[in-house]
Amino acid sequence: MYELLQTISGPEDVKKLSIDQLHTLSTEMREALFNRLTKIGGHFGPNFGMVEAEIAMHYVFDSPKDKFVFDVSHQAYPHKMLTGRWQGYVDDAHFVEDSGYTNPNESEHDFFNVGHTSTSITLALGLAKARDLKGTEENIVAVIGDGSLSGGQAMAGLNVAGEMHSNFIILVNDNEMAIAETHGGLYKSLQDLRISKGTSPNNIFKTLGLDYIYEENGNDVESMIAVLTKVKDIDHPIVVHIHTQKGKGYAFAEQNKEAWHWCMPFDRKTGLPTVDFGPEENYLTLTQNYILDKAKMDPEFIVITPAMPGAIGLQPEQRAQLKDQYLDTGISEEAAVSIASGVARNGGKPLVITNMTFLQRAYDQISQDICINNSPVTMVMNFSSFDGLTDVTHLGIFGLSTFINIPNLVVLAPTCQEEYQTMLDWSVNQTEDPILILIPGNGLTHRAVDTNYVDLKYRIEQQGEKIAILALGDFYQKGQELAQAIENEFGFQPTLINPRIASSVDEDLLENLQINHELIITLEDGVLDGGFGEKISRFYGAKPMKVKNYGLQKVFYDRYDPAKLLEELGMTTPQIIEEIKQMI
Repeated sequence: MYELLQTISGPEDVKKLSIDQLHTLSTEMREALFNRLTKIGGHFGPNFGMVEAEIAMHYVFDSPKDKFVFDVSHQAYPHKMLTGRWQGYVDDAHFVEDSGYTNPNESEHDFFNVGHTSTSITLALGLAKARDLKGTEENIVAVIGDGSLSGGQAMAGLNVAGEMHSNFIILVNDNEMAIAETHGGLYKSLQDLRISKGTSPNNIFKTLGLDYIYEENGNDVESMIAVLTKVKDIDHPIVVHIHTQKGKGYAFAEQNKEAWHWCMPFDRKTGLPTVDFGPEENYLTLTQNYILDKAKMDPEFIVITPAMPGAIGLQPEQRAQLKDQYLDTGISEEAAVSIASGVARNGGKPLVITNMTFLQRAYDQISQDICINNSPVTMVMNFSSFDGLTDVTHLGIFGLSTFINIPNLVVLAPTCQEEYQTMLDWSVNQTEDPILILIPGNGLTHRAVDTNYVDLKYRIEQQGEKIAILALGDFYQKGQELAQAIENEFGFQPTLINPRIASSVDEDLLENLQINHELIITLEDGVLDGGFGEKISRFYGAKPMKVKNYGLQKVFYDRYDPAKLLEELGMTTPQIIEEIKQMI
């Protein structure tokens, strides 16, 4: 099945093949993609659409002397196969050796560990600048999708490249999609260029000072070899604009590009997942229902997302229902939160949704445009949990320490369904504070909760003695388990506290705990450095109270097993019980 692919130890072997063999190779590579993705999932559409282009890149250029930088790098699976890593696709035992993104630790053909968007042009510009300073002559190729062009960093990179006077090749993969549909005036230019086969005067790339060439047949290996041969060793910056089909080679993915951007393990014949997604009702469906109901009742309400409607599962038909109460800013978290601040300042009720790992890009706008102005914007973040996304480029565990220290920003960490729903509704309707809500990473649980969060304080859920457990957000259930274990082991009932708010300290409650407690334990779903637990430790710093913080280390974890990580950190309930024995 993989006769040709298994002969590829590097790009030099690709160059030995005839055109007919390259066609065969593309077929084998798609079969290898099927083998991996049906079993462990991953980015489907971006990779199936780039097979021929990446074969041509390695046929024409001389990697790693010539350097490729892939934007997001979620479309680099074919590149990995062609640089000797095909075992990670054809042999199940080797899946774990190959990450879902480019990774310099894997191969000399990868230059960056990249998983966020709109970065390839600027990263490649840095490589080109160093080349020019050193006086070497390699080709530098930045690969970027049309969706990623909407990011400000990509546009800034194009602007800088327009003043270059040396070799720089920008390969724009235009499949007419981001993760969902593309949004913004930029895409009128791309559409005009596709329709005119590259001849339209409405050419944003030429406007920025770049040379330009168009290739309609981006999924034809001969056409791609021809166009890349034309630009190899060019002495100035040029955009190679290619038109491809996202998900090419699999009917389900060709017909539903958004759903097949990324996939769970699936059955190839039916296209249906082979894993259990859990109960039909979850935090995403709760959020969807809230959004649709709120929009119907309140014309001043609007949902804003930086190209991430999937963060809370908003499907195309739901987005259509929202009409003008839905705004996709393209891949620009900075624009999303700044626009939201403007909406709020003019009396609207904005709700910003995305994944925690991407909100980091908007730190300055959250601090400056929202929080200094105290604009009542609500931001809801998915995948902020340690057991959500585990690739090193997509970790959400840094969100707590990143955002709880911005003045005026109220960070809420709900622990159950009722708390999340009431916090969300209260936040959208209040007009006093900017608020960030962390979607819990655990399953739906139920408990009676408060409905008013003005002057929010910590909540004592179980009054006890000697030990107080402050279990934040989706670690509250771990706190419940620990409280029961303490009672079983030591014969007394500890105090269990639901902090609810991660960005401030309830000083009155902490003062009162000193009366009949000798140990405070904090549990948080984030890194300890700069996190919630450190605020509690600082409060008790000059007092006799003992404090033990449990959380994650300041480490770029990568593709870890969440349960094993907790054990390595000494955060399982039996391990904590053993530590308590030494402390009291």
